[in-house]
Amino acid sequence: MTPDELRASCLDLNDTAETFPFPRNPGLSAFKVSGKVFAFSALDETPLKVTLKCDPELATNLRAAHPAIVPGYHTNKRHWNTVTLDGSLPDGMIRDMIEDSHALVVATLPKAERLRLGHA
Repeated sequence: MTPDELRASCLDLNDTAETFPFPRNPGLSAFKVSGKVFAFSALDETPLKVTLKCDPELATNLRAAHPAIVPGYHTNKRHWNTVTLDGSLPDGMIRDMIEDSHALVVATLPKAERLRLGHA
């Protein structure tokens, strides 16, 4: 997955925006749904990595099964994974993890906001 494909995969999701909220790290993209972060990536770094929210049990299983998935860097390591996009994981799996991260964040939104986004 290329940086452009990663960006598109994040921005294709409902009500998402890319922001750059970290003055000390201006190249770090934060992808947000309704103002809440569901993905971080420094799109110009090599190797390309993305940090995504994840169910804690699934996060542990993914880390055990895939060397390219490690606890999130500078985040609550229980709920976030950092995924190195080195070609060892299929693009479809990465897209699924992005969608899951987005859905986990949407689930924390107030009911009216979830309904506006088409989620129950």
